[in-house]
Amino acid sequence: MKSNCYSVRELPESERPYEKCEKYGAASLSDAELIAVIIRTGSREERSMDLAARILTLSKQNAGLNSLHNLSIKELLSVRGIGKVKAVQILCIAELSRRMAKASNEAGLNFTNPGSIARYYMEDMRHLKKEICRLAMFDTKSRLLGESLLSMGNVNSSIVSPREVFLTALKSEAVHIILLHNHPSGDPTPSREDILVTKRVKEAGDLVGISLMDHIIIGDNKYVSLKEQGFI
Repeated sequence: MKSNCYSVRELPESERPYEKCEKYGAASLSDAELIAVIIRTGSREERSMDLAARILTLSKQNAGLNSLHNLSIKELLSVRGIGKVKAVQILCIAELSRRMAKASNEAGLNFTNPGSIARYYMEDMRHLKKEICRLAMFDTKSRLLGESLLSMGNVNSSIVSPREVFLTALKSEAVHIILLHNHPSGDPTPSREDILVTKRVKEAGDLVGISLMDHIIIGDNKYVSLKEQGFI
């Protein structure tokens, strides 16, 4: 029985992503072609390539591959032609790309270098729709002891309590700490509140003997180190 779903095999041979990949390599494929290979089939109304192109424009925040990080399974399932299997495939590809990007930055990770830290956490935090604050904790040799999610706010802000910061740090016997939070707008420019919180945490840390090494704000492929800005 013939399927009613259009597949990549129904494209002209010169446009088939499988054959194109085999002949020229995966780097030769467009974003839509890569997704078409993953989802394999389209729907009764459109080919897999057309559906793949439409998937890339689903997010209201931005189009292209970055849009995949902003989509939930509910949003994907609401699209004609995308069922549970395709939705899960798309989400898994987005998560795989995030983990690969993080793993590639792990080898050269240097917790005394703001740029190195920002690159390591960038893929975890730059696509988030809500603002979160993370605490990274270190021993006397600046080795990572652990991480903790301190807060999760609304679209615009999260609330960081110095008390919560140091209760968490003391439990891990940390000597140094770094705060990280994201700006969902993509602009990492520190707000007045960001600067005030940084100063409060630094002052509290000086009192209890736990130094604040940095406060890094993650934007969209951009970051700001409040240490580099002279606030620490």
